[in-house]
Amino acid sequence: MRKLAPFLLLAVLMLIAAPAAFAQGTAQPAAGTNWVAISASFGMAIASGACGYAQSKASAAASESFARNPGAGDRIFVSLLISLVLIESMALYAFAIVLIKAK
Repeated sequence: MRKLAPFLLLAVLMLIAAPAAFAQGTAQPAAGTNWVAISASFGMAIASGACGYAQSKASAAASESFARNPGAGDRIFVSLLISLVLIESMALYAFAIVLIKAK
């Protein structure tokens, strides 16, 4: 515990000093650059890529499950459908945020 104490003390001091050290004034950003829209678009691209990857993994797992146990096809299909809906909702939420933030 004694070896860990200096690191914990340093971490606490950094957390306390961070707001004062990184405080900024009320300067306006440069005109002509809409960084909110750009960053929201990058977030949408990342969310879409993650959704595509997750949907492909879910579909591959469901196909493998169908091949191993054809009798449980109905249960697997319902589980696949629910998981695909939840995965796709992540992309829709990201798209809604892009529409709200990027004016």
